[in-house]
Amino acid sequence: MDGIRRPNPFRWVAYAFGARLPARNREWVLFDATTRTWVLRHFARTTVQLAPFVIVLFVLIPGEPWVRGCAVLAGILLGFFYSASYMHQTAELHVMKAGYPRGTAEATRAAAHPDEERERQERYQQRWRTGS
Repeated sequence: MDGIRRPNPFRWVAYAFGARLPARNREWVLFDATTRTWVLRHFARTTVQLAPFVIVLFVLIPGEPWVRGCAVLAGILLGFFYSASYMHQTAELHVMKAGYPRGTAEATRAAAHPDEERERQERYQQRWRTGS
């Protein structure tokens, strides 16, 4: 992680909401989208995005606390479902905003673990591309 400059907390929150980071954080964005824990980092950003809505809705929805809690929990689960559905595209978008070409994040992750990528492709081929 030599030469990689992390954004300050305020810029990170803006980044979590989709803002572009300055050029000095370019390498960090690629690292963020390709490190071993990139999925956990993605869900951390999702949590930051959902938190204000969760708090406001819990306070504003009328009714018993358990009803409000269940309603907010359903929204959280839906938010995380959609976040997981578009995880790869979101990571690529962050990397593209940092100035890298489309596909850089996926290619970097695949290059870091070529055996896992090959096994994943083989499982896909066996599951979906066989004539059975």
